[in-house]
Amino acid sequence: MVGYYFEVLEAVEEPEAIYEGKAGECIPVREVEKGEYIVVVYRGLTKEDGFVITAFLTRRRKQLERRRKLWERWR
Repeated sequence: MVGYYFEVLEAVEEPEAIYEGKAGECIPVREVEKGEYIVVVYRGLTKEDGFVITAFLTRRRKQLERRRKLWERWR
């Protein structure tokens, strides 16, 4: 994920959707290129503080949509 620092931050700050993780973490998703998404798994400690567990690129958006959706940006 070297070179995707700002994309990770944008995914957390302005995601297209946020899904629920298995252990209470949040999983925001944002499209970075046509058909390619950046997925960030993070844990929020307070409203202003938290930490990123991992981030990765995927084309498998359908697999993420199996999870419970916490939030989706209105289009």
